[in-house]
Amino acid sequence: MPETAVAVDSSRASSGPVRTGDYQPPPWLRNGHAQSIWPSLFRRVSLTEPTVEPIPTPDRDQLWLDWYRQGSDRVAVICHGLEGHSRRPYVLGLARALLAEGWDVLAWNFRSCGGVMNRQPRFYHSGATDDLSVVINHALCRGYRALAINGFSMGGNLTLQYLGEQGERVDSRIVGATAFSVPCDLAGSADVLAMPGRRIYMSRFLRDLEPKMAEKARRFPDLISMEGYGDIRSFHEFDGRYTAPLHGFASAEDYWRRSSSLFRLRDIRVPALVVNAADDPFLSADCFPRSPAVLGNHTTFEVPRHGGHVGFVQHRRDGWYWSERRAAGFLRVLVS
Repeated sequence: MPETAVAVDSSRASSGPVRTGDYQPPPWLRNGHAQSIWPSLFRRVSLTEPTVEPIPTPDRDQLWLDWYRQGSDRVAVICHGLEGHSRRPYVLGLARALLAEGWDVLAWNFRSCGGVMNRQPRFYHSGATDDLSVVINHALCRGYRALAINGFSMGGNLTLQYLGEQGERVDSRIVGATAFSVPCDLAGSADVLAMPGRRIYMSRFLRDLEPKMAEKARRFPDLISMEGYGDIRSFHEFDGRYTAPLHGFASAEDYWRRSSSLFRLRDIRVPALVVNAADDPFLSADCFPRSPAVLGNHTTFEVPRHGGHVGFVQHRRDGWYWSERRAAGFLRVLVS
């Protein structure tokens, strides 16, 4: 199959428990690469300045939170993607939509993201549910009666992984979750991003990670080295050299297996909406599970034919993208 083809056969997207969704892209954005690139280059979202709050972690590190409060009794937590942060347009777009729906919003930065380097040798990864748990517990301590978790890309995987790990123990105030463009099969996504046709994305990730790893190497020279960093070309190499050993995994493969939410979906016990576009250039075929045995009883999986990676562009007067409209509608039912 050519590398520019869609990730799955979109003509079969409605078979089994998987739905196609109703997203209709602009005629000039019926391409997964264009959908993935356009918002990061051209989208701007205006939102009032948040209240910034640092909170401690059990290992004497810090997480930085952006609060948008309007006196609601429910809060929506937003998790960004790989090398993202709490002020990315896709985060602000969803925050704006959910504020309009009556939610308070808490967008948080993974360790080392948002312009502040964290203190510990570890940084962030797709299975760092301990940090998400700290954020959720901090929010719930403020007295909210309902909390929803929302994630994009890596943040979507983290969201689903957390809920799967919680299983039957999930806090009764957590009403549900939405997750968009989720690499729920981390090994498969690493393989896809290693393809020559995905070099533009892989190069950007490695370029953005380089100064962070250089700072880590300066602070912790006995643990981290930058020697040969320029030879790294894929997550197979980056995760094997940095992510796995810094976070207690035996190898990149061990990290991917233990942190892929694909294996946790059936354990989720609150309503969860997962939306992966069929033309997402980051995702492998296994990121589109169809079997009820894999999805479980609480996960709704949608595969629109278009949308790219964290795209779902729409041009409307209110400025909302389709993904924001879909997330708001899904959560509205859960708290009505």
